[in-house]
Amino acid sequence: DDYWYGGLAELTGYELHQSRYGEIHEGTATMIFVTEPFSKKKQVKLDDYKKAGKDNQSVLKLNSTRKFLTGIYPYSMMTSSFTPADLTKYPHSLKISLTGQEWCGHVFQQVNLDGEKYKIKSFSYFESEGDNNYSFDKTYLEDEIFSVIRINPELLPTGDISMVPSSVASRFIHQDYKPYPAKASNTKIVEEDIAMNVYTIKYPHNNRTFSIYYQSAFPYIIESWEDSYQGLGGAVLTSIATRKNTKKL
Repeated sequence: DDYWYGGLAELTGYELHQSRYGEIHEGTATMIFVTEPFSKKKQVKLDDYKKAGKDNQSVLKLNSTRKFLTGIYPYSMMTSSFTPADLTKYPHSLKISLTGQEWCGHVFQQVNLDGEKYKIKSFSYFESEGDNNYSFDKTYLEDEIFSVIRINPELLPTGDISMVPSSVASRFIHQDYKPYPAKASNTKIVEEDIAMNVYTIKYPHNNRTFSIYYQSAFPYIIESWEDSYQGLGGAVLTSIATRKNTKKL
């Protein structure tokens, strides 16, 4: 409570090397964590949480951005996740949204938890991805994993699981945003005399591997992440984000 409810947001900047179009492009990534009062019914930030009563759900919001250049034009991607602070009582994120802008066009996707289902609305300039409205049974979302680490990494799912790959990766690979079989592990390591964990998700359907390196002690600072998958031309490339600095403002 002292760390997350002190009225400050935590901002972390990362050096980014992003795979796109069969090449690695330099850029920046930012993670902004902050607690907020959230409406269970409307699934938006409450204007007046004191009047909301039981509709008020405390969430850890993560705004995660990536900015990089591919050739002559810029990419800008942002995901927002709204994950209940009390994961033992509410184990799944309530909402995930994605926006992406680049010179070919832009995309938007929103995922809302409704009872036992996740409802998805997605819009894109691509015919095969444009104007979709569907749902699937609630399950683990890769987009919520960063927040689960920051709240309580002991609650991370491991073993053979069902997982929905991240919104950004799904767009870049042009795969359906839905659950896939996955295998997850959480391993303790030591890097530069710092006790850390690496949480890894492997997806057999496309041989994608996603790993997050985080400090083992509270507040579980995320040091880096790596994302390896087959890109344009068939080569397997790895996107890497490495922490530069962290501030509370």
